[in-house]
Amino acid sequence: MNNNTAAEKQAEEREIDLGRLLSILWEKFILIIFVGVLFGAVSFLASKFLITPVYMSTTQLYVLNRADDSTTTLTDLQTSTQLTKDYIILVQSRPVLEYVISDLNLDKSVKELSEAISVTTIADSRILQISVKDADPYMAKEIADSMANFAATQICEIMHIEDVEIVEDGNVAAAPESTGIKKITAVGAFLGIILSSGIIVIKSLLDDTIKTSDDLEKYLGISTLSIIPLCKEMDDGRGKLSKKKSKKKGSK
Repeated sequence: MNNNTAAEKQAEEREIDLGRLLSILWEKFILIIFVGVLFGAVSFLASKFLITPVYMSTTQLYVLNRADDSTTTLTDLQTSTQLTKDYIILVQSRPVLEYVISDLNLDKSVKELSEAISVTTIADSRILQISVKDADPYMAKEIADSMANFAATQICEIMHIEDVEIVEDGNVAAAPESTGIKKITAVGAFLGIILSSGIIVIKSLLDDTIKTSDDLEKYLGISTLSIIPLCKEMDDGRGKLSKKKSKKKGSK
């Protein structure tokens, strides 16, 4: 019986009053929102001034493996479509990247240039799209054009393709690619709210001081007979009263 009683008491001590926690969070609502706004503002400024804007330039190549010089057959179209994966590998190959680095005197390694380039095929077509990202929009265009020219030559020589036409030259981007500032700001604000709420909850759970008569009865098992209210006004009144009495005694 004693063991059961002790276990019940421990369970009661470990019990978390969700209503009380919610009321505590509600009391600190302004503080929580303030911390969230503060974290969001810091995230916004960090993403605005610390993240370098990136511009993208895109060029397109048209590849067609023609068996007959005069007509284009269905077999030619199917073959060209199936070979697009091979073309993508050739465009991103080391010889093409090294040529672009040498042609433009780029201060980049083959790996760095490869990470800045993406080659895709437009759906249901035989058009290769080369996209280049760089901090300089004009440099991005030059890299895209240089890659398109040399990649076209490589495809013709290695794959024995009749010709590769450049559909579009690289463009000079007027605006940088999205850096996700809004998303970063929202995540920062959310983390600020979660962090401040967590600290407030943990602090309230670790606080074992007695604050109300209910706490006294709950944790110590002592019922309160009466409550003596204490306030500042009463203290001030007592102080004034004592001062008046002391003055009267002095005058006598």
